[in-house]
Amino acid sequence: MTSRDDMAALDRDDPLALAREQFDLPEGVIYLDGNSLGPLPRNVPARLAEVVNTEWRGDLIKSWNVHGWMDLPLKVGDRIAALIGAGPGEVLAADSTSVNLFKLMAAALELRPGRKVIVSQRGNFPTDNYLAEGLIRFAGTDHELRLVDGDDILGAIDDSVALVSLTQVDYRSGHVQDMAAVTAAAHKAGALVLWDLSHSAGALAVDLNGAEVDFAVGCSYKYLNGGPGAPAYLFVSRDLQDQVRQPLSGWLGHAAPFEFEASYRPAPGILRQQCGTPSILALSALDAALDVFDGLDMGLVRAKSLSLTEHFIQLVEQRCADHGFALASPRNSERRGSQVSWHHEMGYPIMQALIAEGVIGDFRSPDILRFGFAPLYLSHVDVWDAVTVIEGVMTSGRWDQPEFHQRAAVT
Repeated sequence: MTSRDDMAALDRDDPLALAREQFDLPEGVIYLDGNSLGPLPRNVPARLAEVVNTEWRGDLIKSWNVHGWMDLPLKVGDRIAALIGAGPGEVLAADSTSVNLFKLMAAALELRPGRKVIVSQRGNFPTDNYLAEGLIRFAGTDHELRLVDGDDILGAIDDSVALVSLTQVDYRSGHVQDMAAVTAAAHKAGALVLWDLSHSAGALAVDLNGAEVDFAVGCSYKYLNGGPGAPAYLFVSRDLQDQVRQPLSGWLGHAAPFEFEASYRPAPGILRQQCGTPSILALSALDAALDVFDGLDMGLVRAKSLSLTEHFIQLVEQRCADHGFALASPRNSERRGSQVSWHHEMGYPIMQALIAEGVIGDFRSPDILRFGFAPLYLSHVDVWDAVTVIEGVMTSGRWDQPEFHQRAAVT
């Protein structure tokens, strides 16, 4: 049976071990919720102080030119592009994931005017399906959102489909879609594909151009550690950039925004996906946070992710076998993202008890305890220690205290 010393030996051979030093993690906490909100990289406060005290306070409005504020959406987008298999000028950091979904869904439907179906999963992250519903309702068209049960999406793609809209890693179970296979099937049927990378970018080796993906979106506050409410990003394949028309034709997406022309002319390339003025403080924090990925091999990141999750599954099943946990994530590592989820009928109070003891995960309705494994700052010893706490909470029954049953607004 695996021991704590065995886990420590894995950490000694870990090529990513030094990355942990770049994060300001609180003492006494094992943070297994980076798939919901990444922790603070150490260099972010200094960068924000520089933007506030030198650029904003000192150079005022000159900073749009002097300090390159206007270029930040594309600059940060290019940095994210390197992590998701995209090229320079194919990714823009802007708006929120929900807004970007709306923009790209609308653009995709306009490119396929004779088709009336958007395909997605019934269990997709709610905002993705809500936005599709809202777009159809707002447009007043006879489009249909076709929702598929389970993970097998291929059978739902036919010549009526305009767009396949999926999340690469399922937010509840961590199931990983075969991006290349689904994209190829959609293209064979004449449809376009939009991938949500919110639970994969920064933890998986994503290859958008290798899979010939059309569109993608994602948030940056999970594995990319950009901070609460950090700007999202969107990807448009270079071949499609000058074909698409996004519906939120704000002034910054204009070809010459400071000419203040009476009518809208879209900017060339990815810049037409801009809408309003970017949040410079938020983009600057995200830009600094991305420094932790400089020079990293995403293949190594993925390999460590799989090792962490595999050991976590083994240890929970060995040491907590009698406590009612049922694996909700794929056992096949190739189909598992950087998280492990468990079903348990008392999932909510158990998670609150774990959080109270310094093991922070989260709960997803109706019965899922979700643990995220960010390879840059978690160790194998963290996995061992987390399972020790889980075992103790379950064996002692400490989870069954009244305060742990009280539902908070954020779970």
